[in-house]
Amino acid sequence: MADKLTRREMIRVLTTGGLFTAGSMMPLAALYAQELGSAVRGPQPPEPGSPKTPATLVDGKVVQPVRELPVLRKTRILVVGGGPAGTAAALAAQRQGVDVTMVERYGHLGGLATGGLVLAIFPIYNRDGKQVIRGIGEEMMQRLDQLKFGIVDRNKAPLYPVVDAEAFKYVLADMTLQSGMHTYLNCWGVDAIVDDSGAVRGAVFESKSGRQAILADIVIDASGDGDIYAAAGAAYTKVKDNIGLVSRIGNIGEVDMTGGAETEHTSTEPVRKRPTHGAPVTQLDGNMGSQTPVPRVNWLNMKGPVADGLDVAELTSLELKHRLALWHNLEKVRRQPGHEDAYLLETAPQMGVRLTRLLDGVQILTENILKTRTTFKDVIGYSGAFANVADFQIPYGALVPEKIENLLVAGRCIAADFAVANITRLIPVCWVTGEAAGIAATLCVQNQCTPRNVDITKLQDILRQTGVYLG
Repeated sequence: MADKLTRREMIRVLTTGGLFTAGSMMPLAALYAQELGSAVRGPQPPEPGSPKTPATLVDGKVVQPVRELPVLRKTRILVVGGGPAGTAAALAAQRQGVDVTMVERYGHLGGLATGGLVLAIFPIYNRDGKQVIRGIGEEMMQRLDQLKFGIVDRNKAPLYPVVDAEAFKYVLADMTLQSGMHTYLNCWGVDAIVDDSGAVRGAVFESKSGRQAILADIVIDASGDGDIYAAAGAAYTKVKDNIGLVSRIGNIGEVDMTGGAETEHTSTEPVRKRPTHGAPVTQLDGNMGSQTPVPRVNWLNMKGPVADGLDVAELTSLELKHRLALWHNLEKVRRQPGHEDAYLLETAPQMGVRLTRLLDGVQILTENILKTRTTFKDVIGYSGAFANVADFQIPYGALVPEKIENLLVAGRCIAADFAVANITRLIPVCWVTGEAAGIAATLCVQNQCTPRNVDITKLQDILRQTGVYLG
């Protein structure tokens, strides 16, 4: 391979790494024909008539009229969010033979692991180098193993794997299509549907198709921000955290890094080509980031300022300023010998929002629980060791709202205090809570029970059968 690649050549490398080497055996023509059928270009028949109910301005106030919403689907399990937790939940549930619908706000699956360019897969090991996060997450990594430039440094503890975002998007799209679940992208969950008792019965979504509803027996909130449980009236704690914007830089040679406060390693350990805890945006000064699976491409983890991830004005301001900061950093990279032809290959299409809402659940994971190495009878998985914290158990109760029925929670918005949430927000731990939520939801459907009454022994048996480590 040439020492220096143009942007076009680099994109060719990225896009040819996996599509024809592994994955679905279905021909692409047949794949598209299944969905598109006999669609033709040009003018189309008028849309079916439906009453228009626009918001109106009344005495200076904007009023939204009461209206009936079209029901897009009725499903047994609805997963809101297609990030690490949501994809794990939906796949786990679908494999148990239950009708599943997954809805994702972006045009891709994987959340921050793909669209956020958070490419580091940690924490997955305990202090002894044993991998304690397995299950569906391990299967995803095994699929990436089969793709050229898909993942590096597998099974090399204490080094943690790093993935390629585009390869990961491909793997998730393939797994989702093969599963047979119903999936809707570019569709934003905006409200909960509750019955007279306050139990959740589905969710409302906004998309280019308008405002629609999906009804479900069980809803899994894997939105990352707890959007559905907040709308349903569940108790939670609002928090603020750092919000950055990750990027990838091309034509970069190897850069040796050392561990930091927010890695699997102590600050004194040498860590080959590994990021620190993220360069503060105000201190970007020609930072080149660290290795990805693609040759001569690095990813630069940015630690932005503390902000409100639920405030659209703050998010907008940060995103615009972060893009300026990344370009200025690139100009400084180019001044360094050997990197004159570096270029900004990609800025993440979604912001690196860490934490916004934390559920008040049946069991809240606290810093003291981690310090005392508390174990749980309802354990559904582990987190690997992180910074100065050893591996720890995650209880099922952290996925269950204290009061609201028919709702489970997975991902970075589960029940944890702020200190612990800094760990449970990480990609592999989201796989753990997602897979458990998906299987618990199927038990609710199969046994006609609420999430808080799930047979924990049965849940744990299925998790073990699917390869999840429970200790």
